[in-house]
Amino acid sequence: MKLQKPKGTQDILPQESAKWQYLEEFARKTFKKYNYAEIRTPIFEHYEVISRSVGDTTDIVTKEMYDFYDKGDRHITLRPEGTAPVVRSYVENKLFAPEVQKPVKLYYMGSMFRYERPQAGRLREFHQIGVECFGSENPATDAETIAMAAQFFKEIGIRQVTLQLNSLGNAASRAAYRQALIDYLTPLKDSLSKDSQRRLEENPLRVLDSKEKEDKAAVAQAPSILDFLDEESQEHFAAVRSMLESLDVPYVINTNMVRGLDYYNHTIFEFTTDVAGSELTICAGGRYDGLVDYFGGPETPAFGFGMGMERLLLVLEKQGVALPLETGLDAYIAVLGEAANRSALELVQALRNQGFAAERDYLNRKLKAQFKSADAFRAKTIITLGESEIESNQVTVKNNETRQEVVVGLDQVQENYQAVLGKLGC
Repeated sequence: MKLQKPKGTQDILPQESAKWQYLEEFARKTFKKYNYAEIRTPIFEHYEVISRSVGDTTDIVTKEMYDFYDKGDRHITLRPEGTAPVVRSYVENKLFAPEVQKPVKLYYMGSMFRYERPQAGRLREFHQIGVECFGSENPATDAETIAMAAQFFKEIGIRQVTLQLNSLGNAASRAAYRQALIDYLTPLKDSLSKDSQRRLEENPLRVLDSKEKEDKAAVAQAPSILDFLDEESQEHFAAVRSMLESLDVPYVINTNMVRGLDYYNHTIFEFTTDVAGSELTICAGGRYDGLVDYFGGPETPAFGFGMGMERLLLVLEKQGVALPLETGLDAYIAVLGEAANRSALELVQALRNQGFAAERDYLNRKLKAQFKSADAFRAKTIITLGESEIESNQVTVKNNETRQEVVVGLDQVQENYQAVLGKLGC
């Protein structure tokens, strides 16, 4: 048997992981500006955490969950999304307690798992970055969180981004619209896709979100949920739109957008961008004021979003965005002869202790081959170290870009390499 990675997974090799690290760090810096702190939850949860929160009739639960019974006969699932685990943790750890500062702002990063057909930017093990804000029903929280995502995309360099906005209203508004949608779609049932025929019975709002051609045609003239919002829901949505406008965050209303999970209410949104003629969703989320209560906590308003890392990296690549990755070494030690082996080890470690990224030759290669390695590692400087340099306590340090050289004391390199770099204009 040839050992290979499972279908729908990937190995993230060093040349790619640098991009992942940059993206993660960029997100951390953005979220810190908005006072978010990181939370890390297990990659597997009890089945009920996901099935009850995202909805028993969702495609995630009916088709895509990686669930199994463990050796203790507990029903376990690999997490398919990030919100439900964070809400479970929020309740279990009593982050709603009076002594905890409100609102509670959390972000997460990590692997998610869904059994679906692998495609561009979507794998069976995929990675998400997400945020969740608990404790504020203020529409300013909706606008601020959406603006944070908009700032992230703008500053990282993603272009042609469109914010699509909608409201699902409160429970009463949603119930009224659900019935109106059933009345509209029932005569068209035979023209719908098989999945949407099922959804019509289980959750008709999801028919609006279908990507199938026949479903798109059927819902083209469907009633708008915005016509069914009660006064409270209208006021909340109007406030969100007004605040986004005051923050210069443009948006378009998309009444067919409903999101794929059961727990949303009021504001929902997606950020999309065009890649090679295809519209890709790069961020999605909304308000979910009933989920904390559903998990046994107190009634708590909440708002959040998720971003797929694979898809973000795909968009960055397709749009030609060059990430300013910090790659390369500060110094490479070219080692001449076995007699210099111990001193080379001491020297490279001294440089690292000073905070520099350094590497040395371990393979006793010819000098020309070592210089090629220095170029491959994009080393800023090269230090040549052999038996004669050790005896004289003098080494040659070369600026690998300008080719300028300077001879300095070996002890100076070991104690204050920054001063040596100053002599080379580095």
